[in-house]
Amino acid sequence: MVTQDRARSGVRLTARGAVALIFAITLASRPTGSMMIIGLVFCAACLAAVLLVQPRDLLSLVVTPPLIFFVASLISAVFGTFGAPSVVQALGLGLFTGLSAAAPWLFGGSALVLAVAWFRGLPAGVSELRAELRAGRALANAGVPGPRPGRSAAGPRSGDEPAFAPEPEGYFEPRVYGSPREPKD
Repeated sequence: MVTQDRARSGVRLTARGAVALIFAITLASRPTGSMMIIGLVFCAACLAAVLLVQPRDLLSLVVTPPLIFFVASLISAVFGTFGAPSVVQALGLGLFTGLSAAAPWLFGGSALVLAVAWFRGLPAGVSELRAELRAGRALANAGVPGPRPGRSAAGPRSGDEPAFAPEPEGYFEPRVYGSPREPKD
């Protein structure tokens, strides 16, 4: 059953979806060649993404517009080097001129994302991240190892427990992995 809040919220994107939205729309505007159109489309894509992203993903989205714009400019510059006598020179010049001409639009889009995200709850996300970092630092100062990739964060382990989690009994079945070896005399 869909709740009232969820039904009213409409479409919500994850941070990855919002990044993909900005990237695809910005890259699609590149063939126009007009920096004004590219900049306006980039700012509009940034606004759409920040309005559609889930509130918990605002912090991830706020830092990505410059990177997205750089990658879109790099791809555009790479395609612009086809047929050039010096690929490296054409790539460097195309990337430099593209980024310098688009700097106001890049800053405007980034500022727009930051401003809208601020009103959508970015300070709460930053506070949550700080609390997680403080908790991790406190655990590290106490000598308790924090969660690592592949290990659950169920809690601190005591010195008596092994450093690995053994597989449950019967996990490796002999009929699948072969038969057990007979001990040699």
